[in-house]
Amino acid sequence: MNQTRTFLMFALLAVAYLLFIAWQKDYAPPPAATSAAGTAVAASTDGSVPGAVPAATALGATPGTLPTISTAVATAGQIPAQLITIRTDVLNLTVDTRGGSLVHAELLAYPSAASTHKQPNPPPTVLLDREATHYFVVQNGLVSSSDKAPADQPNHLAIFQSAKTSYAMAEGQNELKVDLTWQDAAGLKVIKTYSFKRGSYVVGLTQRVDNGSSMMWQGNAYEQLLRGAPPKPASWFSHFTDPESRSFQGAAWYTGEKFEKMSFEDFSKPKDHLDSQIKGGWAAMLRLYFFAAWIPPAGQTDHYVTETINPDSAQPHYLIRAVGPTLSAGPGQTVISQARLYLGPNVQGTLDAIAPGLDLTIDYGMLKAIAVPMHAVLSFLHGIARNWGVAIILLVLLIKGATWKLTAVQYRSSAKMRKLQPRIAQLKERYGDDKVKMQQATMELYKKEKVNPMGGCLPVLITMPVFYGLFYVLEQSLELRHAAFLWIPDLSAADPYYILPVIYALVMLGTQWLNPVAAGMDPAQARMMKVMPLLFTVMFAFFPAGLCLYYAVNGLVGLGQQWWITHHLDRDEAAATS
Repeated sequence: MNQTRTFLMFALLAVAYLLFIAWQKDYAPPPAATSAAGTAVAASTDGSVPGAVPAATALGATPGTLPTISTAVATAGQIPAQLITIRTDVLNLTVDTRGGSLVHAELLAYPSAASTHKQPNPPPTVLLDREATHYFVVQNGLVSSSDKAPADQPNHLAIFQSAKTSYAMAEGQNELKVDLTWQDAAGLKVIKTYSFKRGSYVVGLTQRVDNGSSMMWQGNAYEQLLRGAPPKPASWFSHFTDPESRSFQGAAWYTGEKFEKMSFEDFSKPKDHLDSQIKGGWAAMLRLYFFAAWIPPAGQTDHYVTETINPDSAQPHYLIRAVGPTLSAGPGQTVISQARLYLGPNVQGTLDAIAPGLDLTIDYGMLKAIAVPMHAVLSFLHGIARNWGVAIILLVLLIKGATWKLTAVQYRSSAKMRKLQPRIAQLKERYGDDKVKMQQATMELYKKEKVNPMGGCLPVLITMPVFYGLFYVLEQSLELRHAAFLWIPDLSAADPYYILPVIYALVMLGTQWLNPVAAGMDPAQARMMKVMPLLFTVMFAFFPAGLCLYYAVNGLVGLGQQWWITHHLDRDEAAATS
């Protein structure tokens, strides 16, 4: 098996996988309608569209039951109660006093695009947004077991009051707190406090209930993430060339022992819905490079659910919610609920310190066992080189050094096979169309010359998981996003000048020169081999430049190794015959 066939196998497997994923996205069945209790829709006076989640008639009546919680979905004409802005050194947030919901979040340290001469200071990445096409909001509240209507409870529909409309973390200030207050006519008061620390993407949430009424208050705190599916790619080609559309997008949660996830397409499958009591878990919504997650206190048991809101509409919304244990406060008493919210980047190796299992939000799929240590090695090399492009080159050399003997077996087998091509051509002329005799004579020739025609396959099978693991590392790693290298402004995007794809095509031409088309090869396969450099140039033109850099350097090193082995075999053969 020569090098070109190896590349062809890799390409066909990769293209087949990507086409399958694209086909699933383009032709997935429409979301199925949920139960009537879960999809009841009615217009409210504030312009929101509430839907009810299946619930128990009374809190605590049966273990595992939930209170009734309305879900507000913003419409195009909805007017927020009042918007307040909060700015820290890493976050720029907008909070709607209707429920104290976070409706906009910008990550100040992560620009939305790579810096260029035309746009030296691109705007920051937007994680949360109330716009219909990229709808993603964070909500929380309290729901009571009393007979009060949802509109009269301190849930995410209630109108809170804020002392100011703008808050900012001052220079030298290490912590910022923002209070939102709600109170009813009976004297029940709720103070919702968001707390921020310098340099942190973790937002603390405290919901304090001061019961100034004459009645016992009993209820539950809940936190939820509500998101619309991102716009579908215009075609399978745009899906193929866009890493974000290829990556997982949807809900995820941690059970305390296991990480699970649900794509937006799977929300249409009632059997896959989450409805469980989980201790020490968390709930999240994921996208490429960034995510949001609600993290209850460690050791607390919450009831987690997923739901589709307005599934029959043109833009359904998808929800994951955690409802905490029952809270009670008698007259004159106070009760507090706490949770944490993570709004930020997917930086491997830092997230488990925030909550157990949070590192699992970086999804490397089935090759995680290979990708995680490979990412660690790449990060170590970056610490030495201080440039991600150089780190990728060093990683190539490291992997090539580790697999040198394995690939040498492949190249030596290929070189020997090349020398036998004239004799195989003679056998073809002798036996003509008698394929059985041709095969027998060929195998006898291999045995006589001590050539194993499958000698190059074992190294490929061993190194294949390494290559695919690296594919996920380079595509999923936040560190390569907008990382520059020489003429490339962004290693996570395509090479703007197509230099790396052309280099790789030249490497393939060199490989074909060292491995001429085998005698007796099917003409269609032979033609396919000849056009492979062009096909790879076109395909790699749309791949992340970091991935192209790896394969271009890997191909150059492999070509050099192959030439060296072929040269030494020729020299040894010449010495033996002289």
